[in-house]
Amino acid sequence: MDVAEVQPLFTRSDGAYVFARWNRPIAPVVFGVEDGTIATVKGAVEAVVTLAGHKMAETDPELGANMMWFFLRDWEELIATPHLDRLIPDLAPLVARLKAAEANQYRIFRFDPEGGIRACFVFLRMDAHLSEVPADTLALAQAAQSILLWSDTAFTDASPLARLADGAEPVLRPDVAGVIRAAYDPVLPPAATDASHALRLAARIGAVH
Repeated sequence: MDVAEVQPLFTRSDGAYVFARWNRPIAPVVFGVEDGTIATVKGAVEAVVTLAGHKMAETDPELGANMMWFFLRDWEELIATPHLDRLIPDLAPLVARLKAAEANQYRIFRFDPEGGIRACFVFLRMDAHLSEVPADTLALAQAAQSILLWSDTAFTDASPLARLADGAEPVLRPDVAGVIRAAYDPVLPPAATDASHALRLAARIGAVH
C-alpha cells in the first residue's frame, strides 16, 4: 500500500488526520451473550492482538476491563446498565442519537495522556441484519475496527474482512492486516495528528511482514 491508500484510513470526514493505537495490554469483557459467544469474541480479539504483536491481559490495573463489548436488543438497555453512565458521560443523549439514526453498532474510545487508546466500548444492537451475521465474522470485524482508531469513513463502503466462500472461516483483508501489523511497529508513535504519519506508516507496511 502507498500513502494515497493509507492516509484516507485515518482521515476523518471533517478532514482531520487522527491515528491512535492501544498503549496498554487489552483486557476484554463481553456482556449480553452466552458463554460460547463470549469465547468467540475473545478469540477474535486475541487473533487481532496477536497479528498486531500487541499484548492481552486478564485485567487492566486502572479499569479492570478496558475493552467492553455490549450486545443489545435495544439501545435503551444501555440506560438501564448499572454505572455505565459513570464510564460514558452524556449517555442518555448518545442513546437518543443512536435511536434516531437507527444505528446497529457504535464504538467509543478513551485515550491516555500520550494520545494512545486506553479503553474501547463496543456496542452492538442485534437487529435483523446483525443477527444474520455469523458470530465469528461479526467478532473479527469488530475486533479489527477496535484495535486502531480508524477514520469514521474507513469501512463505510467495504468490510475489513475478505470475501470468502460460504462456510469458510473469516479472515481480515490483506491490506487491513498489513496496516494493523505496521501500526504497532515500535518505531511509530502511539498517536498522531499530522498526515505525515501516513508516510511513515506506509513505509512500515512494506517493511513489516
